[in-house]
Amino acid sequence: MTTPRDLSIAAMDEAPRRPVEQGDLSLALAGAEVIDLLGAGAVTLDDDRIVPGGHRPALADRLLDEAAQSLVREAPYESVDDWLWRRGHGLHAAYVAALEADGQLTRERRRGLSFRAGRTLPADTPEHRQATERWTSDEPVLAALGAAVGIRDEPAEDSLSTADEAVVTVVASVHDALRELEAVRQRRAIENAAFDNVWRGP
Repeated sequence: MTTPRDLSIAAMDEAPRRPVEQGDLSLALAGAEVIDLLGAGAVTLDDDRIVPGGHRPALADRLLDEAAQSLVREAPYESVDDWLWRRGHGLHAAYVAALEADGQLTRERRRGLSFRAGRTLPADTPEHRQATERWTSDEPVLAALGAAVGIRDEPAEDSLSTADEAVVTVVASVHDALRELEAVRQRRAIENAAFDNVWRGP
């Protein structure tokens, strides 16, 4: 399993207690992809620029391989922030579809006159148990990304102290992007409220 898949599963497990906006999760998933690409040696960071490696390592995960193929391969390359917004568009839905295709998801059964399918849940699979173990063990990267989207408490400030500087940069960029997205939401809410007031009149 990959960090994006583990984060997707953790978000589904936490959804009843701490639901998360799909846009927020998509940005965090894009950040998780960069972190896994760093770990695989597929990219390095030059300041905040994502620099593809000289060779393309074999990546078993289809979406992670897709991410590697979509890298900007010409200088000045792409900033982490630009990557989050470009790659993150609709990424949550892509991971849900991939998990479902791989048999990692199931539908909650609701009692009633007919057993209707409810919300999507992680299936009881080795991959789910592995993701849960990583989540409950407070693995620093997964914990930091989970805290960023609000599905767990903020880890201690030094939780990423042993992480690579590039990973810290990616996590910080995810936080910045999430704040920007929230600012956009608030601005739209104000604009919509003002528009509604105009139509209502005095």
